[in-house]
Amino acid sequence: MSRIVIDDKTCKSCELCVYACPLHLIRISNQVNPKGYHSAEFIDPEGKCTGCTLCALTCPDVAIEVYKKKTGGKH
Repeated sequence: MSRIVIDDKTCKSCELCVYACPLHLIRISNQVNPKGYHSAEFIDPEGKCTGCTLCALTCPDVAIEVYKKKTGGKH
């Protein structure tokens, strides 16, 4: 299962990641971060994230890290 980690201290709630996620797995939180913004949060209870990185690529504050599940295979 792939996942993302959003740095809530860096996020400025621009919502670009919310619109970039093709599976709608990111929303804006009700929690306020230290800068006074409602940061984005990752919601993926069913493990649907593919690790496509679109959210991280669109984040102007580089607040998102993507972790992809390694697939079996020979290199």
